Amino acid sequence: MIPFYVKIEGRLDEMMMREAQAGERAVSSAMRDAGSRLKTIWRSDITGAGLGTRLANTVRSRVYPQSQPSLNAAALVFTKAPQIVGAHETGPLIRSSSGNWLAIPTEAAGKGYHGGRVTPGEWQFRTGIRLRFVQRSGRTALLVADDARVSSRGLARKKRGKRRRDGILTGAATVPIFILVPQVQLRKRLNLLNDARAVHASVPGQIVARWQGLAAR
Repeated sequence: MIPFYVKIEGRLDEMMMREAQAGERAVSSAMRDAGSRLKTIWRSDITGAGLGTRLANTVRSRVYPQSQPSLNAAALVFTKAPQIVGAHETGPLIRSSSGNWLAIPTEAAGKGYHGGRVTPGEWQFRTGIRLRFVQRSGRTALLVADDARVSSRGLARKKRGKRRRDGILTGAATVPIFILVPQVQLRKRLNLLNDARAVHASVPGQIVARWQGLAAR
C-alpha cells in the first residue's frame, strides 16, 4: 500500500470553530424560517375557515435563544387564544356550565361589547328590554323581546310610542333575540397539527442547505 499524506492549511481549532459557528447560524436561521412559515400557514388556515383576521392575528412565533445563534435553537408557534383555536381544531361538544341552556344570539341581537358575542344579561342591560322565555314543543326554546321593533340595521330595539286603550303598542313586534339549546357540537374547521408536521419534516433539509451555504463562503 502506498502511503499518502494530508496537509491541513491553517489552524485546525480555528477551522472547527468556524464550522461550529456556521452550524449555529444554520440551525437558528432554519428554525426562524420554520416558525415564520408555520405562523403564516396557520393564519391563512384560520382566515380561510371563515374565523376572521382578528383570531388569525393571535398566532405568533418565537425563536429561542433570542439573543444568539445556537445548535439547540427551537421555534415556538402559538396562539394567544388557545381555547378558541383549539375548539375549532378538535370540534368539541359544548354544554352549558350551569347545566341549563346555551344562548345563541340571532342577528337581531347584534354584537356585544368589544365586538364579541352578546349575552342575554348584557343585551337586557344595554337595551332596557326584559327577555321572555318561550318553550316550543319539539323545537328549540327562545328568548324573545316583546314590544320591540327591528331597526334599519336589523337590530331589535324598544318600540316607542303610546299604547291603545286595549294595551297594544302600535307597530310593536315580538322579536326572537336568542335561540336556546342544551348543547352544541362545534364543527371541526381547522387541521393545524398536520401543518405543523409538514413544516417540522422540512427542517432537517433546511438546516443542511443553510449549513452548506455558509461553509462554502
